[in-house]
Amino acid sequence: MIKTVVIATSNPDKVEEINDIAADSGIEFICAPEKFNAVENGETFAENAYIKAREAALMTGMYALGDDSGLCVDAMGGAPGIYSSRFASTPKKRIIKLLDLLRNVPEEDRTAKFVCSMVLVDPEGQKVKGADGAVYGNIISNPIGTHGFGYDPVFYIPAYNKTMAQLSSEIKNQISHRAVALEEIIAYIIRHNNYLKTKARKKARKYREL
Repeated sequence: MIKTVVIATSNPDKVEEINDIAADSGIEFICAPEKFNAVENGETFAENAYIKAREAALMTGMYALGDDSGLCVDAMGGAPGIYSSRFASTPKKRIIKLLDLLRNVPEEDRTAKFVCSMVLVDPEGQKVKGADGAVYGNIISNPIGTHGFGYDPVFYIPAYNKTMAQLSSEIKNQISHRAVALEEIIAYIIRHNNYLKTKARKKARKYREL
């Protein structure tokens, strides 16, 4: 049975967001140990997610979920992409650098997407499920909003006429790239748990009949 999953991250904001999304699932997601420091040397979001998940699983002996997310800006050829969290030394500096690079790009050409790849691995580090999610928007010139983290204040979503940082946590946890990917992972875990429960009941019934 999978009841607790370690998140391959030391970012408490990410763990809190994932637990908010998964609030009604019956699954608890916990932070990786303090010594967790996986080397993200993959070439894709999915590869990095697996690297992190495997490291966390081997450290803890638990099921682990790796999450690699980032911002892909069309006018920048998909950058910063997998380097989103390493684009600059702080969240504020990352936004400043992004806006500086887009300074001469018209608003209508600033299309972008947030991407998330998740990989669930077993306690031995073997991949059991992968999922991807994305949300589309545009990069605006001035940060707006105080919710969320990372690039949220400059990621504008036309359908809501708000930036990601202006959305309530309830709405964000329904539409975000992380929510889309996590929904698929949670659905898998629930199906897996239900299968094991059914298998256990059948086994118990068989022994009672002996």
